[in-house]
Amino acid sequence: MNKSIFYHAGCPVCVSAEQDIISLIGADHIEVVHLAEQKERIDEAEKAGVRSVPALLTPSGNVLHLNFGASIADVKA
Repeated sequence: MNKSIFYHAGCPVCVSAEQDIISLIGADHIEVVHLAEQKERIDEAEKAGVRSVPALLTPSGNVLHLNFGASIADVKA
């Protein structure tokens, strides 16, 4: 994996974090995944270790959980 993946659910906390992360990392270095719109990717996020959103999966496989917006269980519902 060459890019970081930013998982979020579209809440105001997530959208704000998305803009900050893009500013810090650059749009060319990040894939944004809106889990409320791409529910088929929730399993992928869980397998990577994402427990809440917003979260950033780094290219080395580390998951950085950012300012709590919603749990994965909430996103699944």
